[in-house]
Amino acid sequence: MAAISSTAELIGKTQLLEESFRRNEQLAKRIVDIIHLRFSEVRRVLGMDRLKIMDFCGTHEWTIVHFGLRSLMPEGLELVAGPGCPVCVTPSRYIEEAIRLALDGVRVYTYGDTFKLRTINDVKGVYSLEEARTIGGDVKMVTGLLDAIRDARRHGRDSVFLGIGFETVAPGYAQAVLSGHVPGNLKLMSLVKLTPPAMFHALDVLREKPPEPPVMGVIAPGHVSTITGAKAWEPVAENYSIPVVVSGFEPIDVLASIAEVLRQLVAREAGVRIEYTRAVSWDGDLKAQAMIHKAFYAVDDAWRGIGFLPLSGLRLRDSFSDIDAFKQFGVQELKPEDWRKDTPPGCRCAEVTLGKAKPTDCPMFLKKCTPEKPYGPCMVSLEGTCAVWARFGGGGVADEIARELGLK
Repeated sequence: MAAISSTAELIGKTQLLEESFRRNEQLAKRIVDIIHLRFSEVRRVLGMDRLKIMDFCGTHEWTIVHFGLRSLMPEGLELVAGPGCPVCVTPSRYIEEAIRLALDGVRVYTYGDTFKLRTINDVKGVYSLEEARTIGGDVKMVTGLLDAIRDARRHGRDSVFLGIGFETVAPGYAQAVLSGHVPGNLKLMSLVKLTPPAMFHALDVLREKPPEPPVMGVIAPGHVSTITGAKAWEPVAENYSIPVVVSGFEPIDVLASIAEVLRQLVAREAGVRIEYTRAVSWDGDLKAQAMIHKAFYAVDDAWRGIGFLPLSGLRLRDSFSDIDAFKQFGVQELKPEDWRKDTPPGCRCAEVTLGKAKPTDCPMFLKKCTPEKPYGPCMVSLEGTCAVWARFGGGGVADEIARELGLK
């Protein structure tokens, strides 16, 4: 009976959350009115008719596109996606190494959205883990490291888990490592990326050749911030003198965060604010941060199509070398001098990831590159900007409908 009550309570809370943050049309309209009013004030106070606000999470971009939030923005206010997809920025070389291992009889565990990620170079004629499995490679999709641990214990053969993700997944990896739960036959290839360096890099790139209009605010990732805390984004606000708002993922969250960015601009403020207060604190999860530090250390790391970013990746400490796939399987780390921007010919994923281009600017978009047959890395994962736009009409469909309805 207690379990039923607990389930009923959970369902009730979920419904309340949806009604408050997803289906509350009256509140959404009020916030949209505030956004339009504040943007008019930005025009008056700052003398700017056009500006961009950048979101740094693939889930935020999904919300913006899926719910047509761009169509509700005033003319001149542009929402642009940043590097918020860990699969999209995983270098081709490491997937190539995983394919080699799979074809040599090592079981490779991977998340589903990495399964179709194409490489630049072929390995024995194949370009993805999906293709490797079709010719006999040992590839298994899992929901996470614990799933891989259970399976590895059952079969007992050599295996490797592709540890792709941002700070959100790092505590889970760290806990498994520190607790000794990883069996001896399973190795971890840590490909975890740290998001603040990517945010700094994207803003630096955009300021080297200033876009028109300029990026004047940032919607920071909520999932990541539950671990890092909102304090991780303070250097962004300070160094670039722009507002940063840590946002939740429902439509009301994102709209409220946009309104807060505009409020700060009107007030000539440039601080970090937490909209996602139901999950994020200023300091973050200190226990999780400590576990990550014990298990991993930060390294300069390659981001696919973007470059080597300082202290932007996590690798296992030497004390855990016995489960480190890089050391145990001889996987060679990329170095700045031998790495090249590894996007396929004609693909503009690097520019899309940095907010320099829209998916519809790419000649491959929905032609040679589709969700069913992805050509570039941004079309693979559900968090990839190109994949989101392809699935939910981010290329202007919502704007056209909004104009027909007189909403824009």
